[in-house]
Amino acid sequence: MVTVLITSFLLLAAISYAIYCWQRTSSNENAGHALPPPPPRFRGLFNDEHSDAQLAARLREAEALKRTSEQRVGLLERATQGDKAVLREAHAIGDTALYDEVLSALVLRAEDNYKQLFALVSHITRSDQLRANAPLAERFLEVWKTSPERRSVAVVLHIAARADDAPLYQRAVETAHQFWLDGLLHGVSAEELRAIFDGEYWLLSQSVRGSGEGFVLKRKLAKLRQELSRASSKTV
Repeated sequence: MVTVLITSFLLLAAISYAIYCWQRTSSNENAGHALPPPPPRFRGLFNDEHSDAQLAARLREAEALKRTSEQRVGLLERATQGDKAVLREAHAIGDTALYDEVLSALVLRAEDNYKQLFALVSHITRSDQLRANAPLAERFLEVWKTSPERRSVAVVLHIAARADDAPLYQRAVETAHQFWLDGLLHGVSAEELRAIFDGEYWLLSQSVRGSGEGFVLKRKLAKLRQELSRASSKTV
């Protein structure tokens, strides 16, 4: 009996050892067949060309921004010196914000000097391309209020209209009308004033005339037109 037990124990031990050796061999074989690590990312010729093109585009953009910045500084510096020729150069660039900045610098230099403002306004009105802006029209109107005169009333309204701002043009119209009522515009008839109001109105852009503020302006002009027509008929 003891012999049988010993024999069985030895047989089980031999079987266990055989299974262990078989599993170890199988693991080694599987390890040998494992997939190799992925190769490093390959960058082909076309990827390199694409990266070079992007870099070149960024360099061109940076260079363009640098030139624009230098050009802006140069124009503004000349504007602070009163060089009105910068307006044409700024207009030719086609940057509305830059044009307004240059024109505002010219207005700031003139400040309350009527002669300088009038020279700037005349420079703009002699051109079919140059436009006014709100700072110029507002400053010119305020300075004109201190000494309103017949020969400049049309210029005030003209420059206000070329600023393409409906409320600003309405303010200029109302100011001129009040001065006329107060007898400060010597030699200007009711009919002449009405013609100036209506004529300069059409310098406003279609989008401004068609806006809500443009509608308010139309109503104001219609009312003034009636008043001036009645005043004109009384003088006949």
